[in-house]
Amino acid sequence: MKVVIFGANGVAGRVLTKQALAQGHAVTAFTRHPNAFPLRDASLQVVGGDVLDPGAVGRAVAGQGAVLSTLGVPYTLKEITLYSRGMAHIVQAMNDCGVRRLVCVSSSAVDPHAGAHGGFLFEKVLVPLITHTIGRTTYADQRRMEALVMSSGLDWTIVRPSGLFETPAVTDYRVAEVYIRGKFTSRADLADCMLQELNSDRFQRKVVAVATVSVKPNLLKVIATEALHKRDVQAPA
Repeated sequence: MKVVIFGANGVAGRVLTKQALAQGHAVTAFTRHPNAFPLRDASLQVVGGDVLDPGAVGRAVAGQGAVLSTLGVPYTLKEITLYSRGMAHIVQAMNDCGVRRLVCVSSSAVDPHAGAHGGFLFEKVLVPLITHTIGRTTYADQRRMEALVMSSGLDWTIVRPSGLFETPAVTDYRVAEVYIRGKFTSRADLADCMLQELNSDRFQRKVVAVATVSVKPNLLKVIATEALHKRDVQAPA
């Protein structure tokens, strides 16, 4: 399938691009920094552009079979609009070009579920700190993005991972509609989940939560690596 990936040059986007190519998809990687994109493949086209430029987005979407989005920005206390503004341009381009299938990444932190499974430190300190303080502006804009997707009329799936970390390969992960019990999601599992949805209607026009269950990373190490070093902005929730 011909697919375009927005946010392809992020950490999760590169994993997704690599997996999509391995599965035989023809990939257009959309990035503001095409010269810095590390992957090369006969089935890969790297396109330079800004998701906030509707013309560039429209040109990238034209002729595609599906759109994948791993858009992300570092945490900041300033207002964030990249998710919602960028997705508005993606949705408009898809409707203009007649492209129906959209799979995009959000976060479990946009709708955190309280529970006792994480322990006092996790549930009462870390999750509120990330979702209501450090990541407050991030998750507010992701909620706006989700609302845009849900009202788009497209054949959409929103994928909500929890705290992102690395595994060398796809694991035996779990998925469920809206919410799944699990603190972490490996990027390899997130990418595989997104690609599985391309040819499935199981979660079409639904929100799917994805969690890695067979590998348990160190909580503090994940927070230090991912949040404090400003990589992907998914939070454990």
